[in-house]
Amino acid sequence: MNNNGSLKRTIAVSLTNYLDAGAIVAGASGLTLWQKYLGLSEVHLGWLNFISANCLGAALGAIIGGVLADKYGRKFIYTYNLLVYMAGVLLILCSVNFPMLLAGFLVTGISVGIGVPASWTYISESSENNKRGRNICISQMSWGFGPMIILLLGMFFAPGGYLFSWVESLAHTIGGADLAGDALNVFSSRVVFFSLFVVAFIAWNLQRKLDESDEWKATREAAKEKGEDSGLIHAFAVLFSNKTAIKTLCFLASIYLTWNLVASVMGFFQPHIYETAGGVSNEQANMLSCVGWAIVVAITFGLSFLIDKLPHRLFYVLGLIAALATWFVIISGVNGMGGLWAFSILWGINGGLSVQIFYALWGSELFPAKFRAGAQGLMFFIVRGLSAIWGLVFTYIYGENGEGFTLAAYCMIALLLISLIVGVIGAPNTRGKSLEQITKERYGDTV
Repeated sequence: MNNNGSLKRTIAVSLTNYLDAGAIVAGASGLTLWQKYLGLSEVHLGWLNFISANCLGAALGAIIGGVLADKYGRKFIYTYNLLVYMAGVLLILCSVNFPMLLAGFLVTGISVGIGVPASWTYISESSENNKRGRNICISQMSWGFGPMIILLLGMFFAPGGYLFSWVESLAHTIGGADLAGDALNVFSSRVVFFSLFVVAFIAWNLQRKLDESDEWKATREAAKEKGEDSGLIHAFAVLFSNKTAIKTLCFLASIYLTWNLVASVMGFFQPHIYETAGGVSNEQANMLSCVGWAIVVAITFGLSFLIDKLPHRLFYVLGLIAALATWFVIISGVNGMGGLWAFSILWGINGGLSVQIFYALWGSELFPAKFRAGAQGLMFFIVRGLSAIWGLVFTYIYGENGEGFTLAAYCMIALLLISLIVGVIGAPNTRGKSLEQITKERYGDTV
């Protein structure tokens, strides 16, 4: 594989991240609209989060996708996975009751999970040694662009938004001239999901033309020459019999889980939090969230020029300090737009230097190619699965109208402190090293 083209391949693969984050935020930006249209309770919203791209759906998909990517190749994922994504989005588009909406969120979430381990693995394996961090940052920027664009669309198409008259015309064409009220308003969310379908179709056509990872092909050939089993049981047997791999699993799962328990709630409930705790409109909530994601993109863009040159630990700490400051703002009180803006900006800075960047980078560096995607899929399964449970618990802590938000904030601070401490202690020094060199240093000839 010609590494000079790593940027082009990274951009093609990063469209998956745009779609992943876009699916989460598309659901979040229209959450109140679906709630009113279908008469959903806070518990219903918790279940949507529980099985969505934010949690359980992605968790199930990740462990499936990790195994498939290691057994059949990274290209296998890019050939078929986005077809599943498009099917899930179509189901959401056509939803007229809660079971349909729930099923659409689940299918889309599974597709999101399938794509994640292959994405980060493929980007690292196709990157030059001194540009691996840059390419992961570019991938992460797509996680910012997706929500930013989706929230802009949500804001323009929302009831009372600049383009809602166009939504009304479309809704009346499809649903009849008598369509009104909540059934009419929810069409703004349907239009947003349709935009994801279009991008998914474009991304699928680009990704299915990608070359297979050379490192994966070399690993497969070596395994065949040795007569090694390539099945799931053998791969996980090797993974769990190696002390270095187990320690790496524990380290990465710890930093990502504690951070993601906070981020998953923010990703799905942030606009809803603005509306209930901050008392703003759906349009204003989407605007605040959109600004936050724009900051994520800007900060990550700046990081892409520095991450391969300066210690990773420095940026890791700065990101978590911003995250902690975000929740201290909550404890101080979010009354008024000033508090909401501070909350949005600080969380945007955290997103630009997020733990997910380092989890994606280290996760693809610290495991050998033999079970690189499978190990990431397993960790993602654990993290998103527990995040799904936490999403349900959070709805009870938070309350129907945000009365438990201060208690929730203290829980978030505790989780972020754990991620900070574990990350500072265990941050590896992998800058500028090849994946083969890192594997040799950590595992010797044992894998």
